[in-house]
Amino acid sequence: MPLLRPTGHWIRRNLVVIAGLGTLAYLILPNVVVLVFSFNKPNGRFNYEWQRFSTDAWSDPCGVADMCGSLTLSLKLAVWATIGATVLGTMIAFALARYRFRARGAVSSLVFLPMAMPEVVMAASLATLFLNMGVDFGFWTILIAHIMFCLSFVVTAVKARVMSMDPRLEQAAQDLYATPAQTFWRVTLPIAAPGIASGALLSFALSFDDFVITNFNAGSTVTFPMFVWGSAQRGTPVQINVIGTAMFAIAVLCVLAGRLAGSRRKRSR
Repeated sequence: MPLLRPTGHWIRRNLVVIAGLGTLAYLILPNVVVLVFSFNKPNGRFNYEWQRFSTDAWSDPCGVADMCGSLTLSLKLAVWATIGATVLGTMIAFALARYRFRARGAVSSLVFLPMAMPEVVMAASLATLFLNMGVDFGFWTILIAHIMFCLSFVVTAVKARVMSMDPRLEQAAQDLYATPAQTFWRVTLPIAAPGIASGALLSFALSFDDFVITNFNAGSTVTFPMFVWGSAQRGTPVQINVIGTAMFAIAVLCVLAGRLAGSRRKRSR
């Protein structure tokens, strides 16, 4: 009993940390499985059982026909969707946070609708719109659909940052004879930059990973998620695990680089 009391007290004191580490392990476990099976040498079409260690897939990541082409297309779509959603979302966020106009509440509700409704509803609606307009499905329909889908997330991130800004900083810049353009570029935009960057990174991840909206509006165009879905029905190539591991590693490095830059900036201040 005397030993159980300190143990129980330690668990209660660190319960939040334990729960957080357990959740983190639960989230990372699928990525660990993908990493392990990227070094597998399957005996057949399916890469679902461990056979033996091999680095063949890493030495030839484009060994599967059309896979790198679909990956390049997904990256191109993600970059352009991120640019479009970030520019439009930032302007909408500033308008909603800084200005009072008629139907402001209705506009806010409409902007957040894509986050609340299921993806399949938005995908089917956009596909119906393109069909009624006689637009051919392909790269541009996917891009428009991705921008529409990512827009809400950018507005949410940037609006939260803009509303938390201290207006006295901009007033101080104006008192020091800064023009409106100088105030925006040297005061407002640097403060809002973390929110804009967060929205842009989220847009890139959502666009690159999206399957439902893309599947409805792609036509014969095949992105990387659609290639993975199609390959899973015939056999999963090991190279898919290689690409997944590489993308996960790049995302982790970007996060670590951002944290390192932030800590250095704080120390310099």
